[in-house]
Amino acid sequence: MKKQTKQMVLKVLNHGTTVLLFLLLISMTFFVISSKASGGEPEIFGYQLKTVLSGSMEPGIKTGSVIAVKPGGDMKRFQPGDVITFQEEDGKLITHRVTEVVDSGGNIMYRTKGDNNDAEDLNPVLSENVVAEYTGFTIPYLGYFINFSQSQNGAFLLLIPGVILLGYAAITIWRAIKELDVPKEKSVKEENSSLT
Repeated sequence: MKKQTKQMVLKVLNHGTTVLLFLLLISMTFFVISSKASGGEPEIFGYQLKTVLSGSMEPGIKTGSVIAVKPGGDMKRFQPGDVITFQEEDGKLITHRVTEVVDSGGNIMYRTKGDNNDAEDLNPVLSENVVAEYTGFTIPYLGYFINFSQSQNGAFLLLIPGVILLGYAAITIWRAIKELDVPKEKSVKEENSSLT
């Protein structure tokens, strides 16, 4: 009875490890392909995932978090209280809260402020520079992992689960083939013994 329980536990651990490694490999493959296809930022169902690199929106959005933003649509629709992602002149993306909407002769501009900042941003944001709207979806600290995975050392370390999974698959296939050969050998021996 103990032997059967031990075998059952090992079998469950074996399957659990396989599923975990497979899911890790699939998720990393998805992030790599998605980020390459979208020019560096992963995209899921039309939402872009952005890594937050500063604490200007804390405590709601922590440094190192990954946030989901929705690109597209009418960029003149935002109201005070909305959180937008916009591009500065140097190409840097910032996610801050709209504090005021300024209509300047048909041009819509937004005054913005980080929730954790003492003052509003110096320059108003032109509606043309708004890239997306923050959806409220945040995964704390995942950004640190994504930034690490995009580094040379991180990419190397993320290959390890894939290599382990491939090695494990090869061993499993080899064992299955070996188990198939055992019944064949037994049937050949039985045929030989029945002939004599």
